Amino acid sequence: MAKKRFGTMLLSSLVVMGLIAGCSNSGSDDKKTDDKAPTTDNSTTTPTDTTKEGAFPDYSKGFPEKVELNIPVYERAFEGWNVTDNYYTRYIQKEFGDKYNINVKFTAIARGNEVQDFEQLLAAHKAPDLIFHYDMPQALAYYSEEVMQDLDYKEIENYAPTYWKNMSETIEKYGKVDGKNAFVFAARPAIDNATSLIRKDWVEKVGMKVEDLTSLEKYNDMLQKWKDAGLGVGAEALKANNYTFNYAFRDFPMDDKEHALYSDLGVADLTTPATEKYLRNLNTLYNKGLIDKEFYLRSDDAKIKAEFVAGKTGTYGLYLASNTDVIAATLANNPGAEFAIVPPGAGVPEGSKPQGRAYWPFGFIMGVNYESTPQERAALWMYLEWMSQPANLFFLQNGVEGQNYTLDADGIAVKNADFKGESALSQNNNKDYWALVTESAQYADQATTRKALARQWAPAGYESLVDQLFKYYDETAEYRTPDPMFSVVLEKVNEYKADLNALFQELYVKVALSKPEDFDKTYEAAKKTYLDAGYQEILDEKQKAIDAGQYS
Repeated sequence: MAKKRFGTMLLSSLVVMGLIAGCSNSGSDDKKTDDKAPTTDNSTTTPTDTTKEGAFPDYSKGFPEKVELNIPVYERAFEGWNVTDNYYTRYIQKEFGDKYNINVKFTAIARGNEVQDFEQLLAAHKAPDLIFHYDMPQALAYYSEEVMQDLDYKEIENYAPTYWKNMSETIEKYGKVDGKNAFVFAARPAIDNATSLIRKDWVEKVGMKVEDLTSLEKYNDMLQKWKDAGLGVGAEALKANNYTFNYAFRDFPMDDKEHALYSDLGVADLTTPATEKYLRNLNTLYNKGLIDKEFYLRSDDAKIKAEFVAGKTGTYGLYLASNTDVIAATLANNPGAEFAIVPPGAGVPEGSKPQGRAYWPFGFIMGVNYESTPQERAALWMYLEWMSQPANLFFLQNGVEGQNYTLDADGIAVKNADFKGESALSQNNNKDYWALVTESAQYADQATTRKALARQWAPAGYESLVDQLFKYYDETAEYRTPDPMFSVVLEKVNEYKADLNALFQELYVKVALSKPEDFDKTYEAAKKTYLDAGYQEILDEKQKAIDAGQYS
């Protein structure tokens, strides 16, 4: 196992997050499902020694002594939902934990503050057995702190043969750091439900159609018409730790080395021509009063959503889900409200391409806590194996047949949107549990999968929104580019990221709020401050790795 070192590394990894969520410490280890709990097909491939006789202990009949497995789960502040103790955590304990003499405990990790939560838990020696993140730079930051174990892929194959079969190609391609086995992954099918809603009725009230919004210029013209008509403004929020804002202002195709140098989800680019164009447009919108004047105070989703629900803003970014409450809440305040998906061209200057960040071909990036015992590590692989069984995964994704859903002729689970019983799913369909093995539900073929996703993502009566989402996703596929992946730890990123996150917020807001005639000098001063605060050292470190070919 690697030795753990913190000191300044802890402080450098604490980052400012955009969403605020509660963090519950209640456990589920002493809870059981009731007698009526349904039982799925638990014909999990039993973990035995498949490599060499005696190479790994056989736990197929359970551990001889109780093992505690601690799994992190996102806390998203869903109303009425306890992430660490609910119908499904108790079900997991009964169907998996009890079978193998494992006490399965869930630790809440605030979605909007996850790095700080993990770091504090690690510092207190209370971190879960699994350490995860969606983005490689932060996963590498954890690894560089030496809080993760190097992995034996043969051990994973032994205890989790189904999981290994599904993910081995991805793990072997992307899971190494400095030649060592560092990470395992969840699958990520090529589809995404991140999108933005727009008040279709507002668009039509000013004599336009949503499909007319084919460029940034036309979108800005619409915002002006909204203001003139007294309808409202465009949404805007404080940017933090998800820096993809300037893609639409980049040249296409972008030079590979330039892309590797400046693209980083966790460290904002403030210095390139693309960012200057983005900020100049933001400054114009602010000074004309076309966006939320207090956008720099909208630091979490609840605040952003509240403005949309109240009818003050006409756009709202979200992960579309069948049980999202934003549409119903908006209609309660504005009964005539109509909704559509913002076309991808709406944020793109004339002549440019609707570029965006493509996901890597995996979801969660996962490492094992350096303090986990061999038994706890084996239990973790067994848990991934259990969840990889189609029946178990289907149950966690859909719930109880006849309560949460019914099956249609295609074998697709049709959700009962009105079901409020004990087995009700979380607002994102329990994803924070089953995302350890896949990022979205899948069926036997793409057509069936898309039908299923449409039902999972479409609010009742708004199936057209998912049709639009799929259409735009397919139309822009060629313009999505994944982040570069470095095969070495970028120490300067880890050293300066936290400070630069805070500084970027201060500087970009100052530029956005400056008077138009002061934009140039304010922006130039901001760039110098940012570069001097460590960003130049990050660029120098990245350039060295790029020159050495240590990226892809």
